[in-house]
Formats: sequence, structure tokens, C-alpha cells
Amino acid sequence: MIDLPLIWAFLLAAAILIYVILDGFDLGIGILFPFLPAGENRDTAMNSIAPVWDGNETWLVLGGGGLFAAFPLAYALLMPALYAPLLAMLLGLVFRGVAFEFRWRDDAHRPYWDFSFTMGSLIAALCQGIALGAFIQGIDVDGRTYAGGWWDWLTPFSVMTGVALVVGYALLGATWLVMKTEGGLRDIARRFARRCAIGTVAFIILISGATLWLVPRFVDIWFSWPTLIYVTPVPIAVVLGTWWLWHSLNHGPDHSAFLAAILLFILSFIGLGISLFPYIVPLEITIWQAAAPEESQSFLLVGTMVLLPLILGYTAYAYWVFRGKVKTGEGYH
Repeated sequence: MIDLPLIWAFLLAAAILIYVILDGFDLGIGILFPFLPAGENRDTAMNSIAPVWDGNETWLVLGGGGLFAAFPLAYALLMPALYAPLLAMLLGLVFRGVAFEFRWRDDAHRPYWDFSFTMGSLIAALCQGIALGAFIQGIDVDGRTYAGGWWDWLTPFSVMTGVALVVGYALLGATWLVMKTEGGLRDIARRFARRCAIGTVAFIILISGATLWLVPRFVDIWFSWPTLIYVTPVPIAVVLGTWWLWHSLNHGPDHSAFLAAILLFILSFIGLGISLFPYIVPLEITIWQAAAPEESQSFLLVGTMVLLPLILGYTAYAYWVFRGKVKTGEGYH
């Protein structure tokens, strides 16, 4: 028998991970924007993401829509708990998108559009991290309804995860620029990437420890026998990924650091999945309890199996067409 809730859980997890990686680097460029010299350097940085940035957000729509359709109970519980950071995130993405288009058409106000681009990126990244932290620390549930308050999402832990995601996205953005640009801009990006790499790894360690302290059940998952055998490769891989990232930033080819940064995100996501499975509302509702009726999930899965290869195909094609270095003066005008 096919376990449809499990299939949908993996599909949604994959969509969220793809979104974090793809939209993460272009949000990271927005976060780094004020630190780049105005003029050609900023234009080149923006041109490096111009062909793909809006397509990256397709995966956010897929993740949110899939949660609503496949796990309506989880959607009904999580949305009231996370309304504030998620609405702020969406507003940040709107301002960022508008600034992206208008800065090329309105030279007289370009500094203001650059500021909007930075603030939209920063707010979107920060709020995504805050929502993640609030999700990890737990949602108050009474039966099938949200029992918490309006400000439950705002805690020191959620703010810390928000700042951590900002630093992590900045790492993705910096390593993307190392891969996609040349000359002085690449050197600037490499310097920022080294700083962001140190910050990202420090936050991985800090948040991992804080999570174990906040949710004692996670300690049993990660340190009990024989589970320890299966989870140990993840922290070992994080150590190796950190070494790969640092080596790439100092001695490796330009694309290597970006791949290493992606690996750290994937490993962190896997670690989170190990801690939370099988809950979709942490320690309250499992994926099977929150699932839509089997008929609904089957119907939705057929459509997803048609659309998902198309989305993956045009995404891969866009990145293939616009592969290689971005030259100064080329791109989006």
C-alpha cells in the first residue's frame, strides 16, 4: 500500500529545501548589497540573479500550496501561529521585487530602490528564520485548534534563528558572486564569504545546542542507542563540509565554495528532519494525523507528478542557459 502522507511530506520538504537554496542566494545578494561599491559592482551582482530570481520563488508557492492541500490541519494550526512573520516576509518579497524592476528604470531614485531591495531581502530572510525558530520550539495546540497567543512566535530562540538564516543566506549570496563574477567584485565577495562562513558554522553549532536544550526529546533522538549509529554521519558530514567550504574559499575553483555552502544547508535540513519526523506540527500532530483524505492526496499527486518535472525542467534549463560568468555591463537593462 502506498503511504501518501509520507510521499507528500517528502515532496513538501524537498520543495522547501529547493526554495531555501535557490531563493537563499538571491536574498543573500540583497543582504550584501549595501556592502558592495555602488555602480558597476551592484549592477553586475543584480545581473547575476536577474534571469532566475523570480522563478526561484515558484518553490515557495509550491510548498505553501502543497501544505494547504495535502495537510490542511497542519496549515490551520501553523498559519495562526506564524501569521505575523509570514506576512512580513511576503511584504519584504513584494518590496524587493518592485525594487528589482524599478531601480533600472528610475535612475533619479536608484539609491532608494537599492535600499528597498536590501530591506526587502533582509526582512524576508529574517522572518523566514523567525518562523522556523517558532516552528521548532513548538506550537500550542488544543485538540485541533491553535491555543497560543499572537506574540508566541517572538522569542530569543526564534530571533536567533532569524539572524542565523540572514547570515546563512549572505553566505550563499557571497559564494554565488564568487562563482558568477570576476575581478574586484569576486574578491570582495570572497572576503564576505569567509566571514559569513565562520558565522554560519557558529550558528549551526549554537542553534543545534539550543534546540537540544529547548526540546529534550531531541536529545533522545540524537544520543540514544542504536539511533546514534544512523544519525552520527550528519555531524561528521557537517565537519567535512565546513572544511570543504573553507578550503574552496582559499584554494578551490570558483564554483566549489557555492556547492559547499549548499551542502551545509542540505545537512542542516536533514538534521532538522531527523529531529522532527514524523511530526508536521512539532510534538503535537504527525503527518498522518494532519493528512487530507486519501482521495484528495491521490488526485493532487497526479497533478503534481505532471507539473513537478516541468518546473524542474524549466528551472534547470534557465540555469543552464545563463551559466558562466557575468561580464560587467551585460545583463538586465
